[in-house]
Amino acid sequence: MKKRPLERLGSREREIINTVFALGNRASAEDIRLQLKDAPSSSTVRVMLTRLERKGYLRHTQDGPRYLYSAAESPDTASRSVLKEYLQTFFGGSLQQMVTALVRPESLSDEELDDLKAIIDKARKERRR
Repeated sequence: MKKRPLERLGSREREIINTVFALGNRASAEDIRLQLKDAPSSSTVRVMLTRLERKGYLRHTQDGPRYLYSAAESPDTASRSVLKEYLQTFFGGSLQQMVTALVRPESLSDEELDDLKAIIDKARKERRR
């Protein structure tokens, strides 16, 4: 089965994936359950974890009697995928429009602006190689 993009998950499913990432991409069902808002029962969390695993979003390894869950995609890959979809949805695919919306004079300190400039300068140099 082809998995859907992360942003198309239900809100609870997305919360579980986010929690797995927040817990270092390796967590037991109980670790995950304790981090969820209005935490459901242990059995409900396990059912959802199994469903996410079946859909291809999670995988598990066994650690003694418990399963440790991690995302099937690396956090970097998942964040790029979600960001790309967000960029397309809200800014018509224009990175420039998104950055312009984020970089308002009141939103960033001089230090943050200097850091961004350094990142842009580095990307420009690497592109020329």
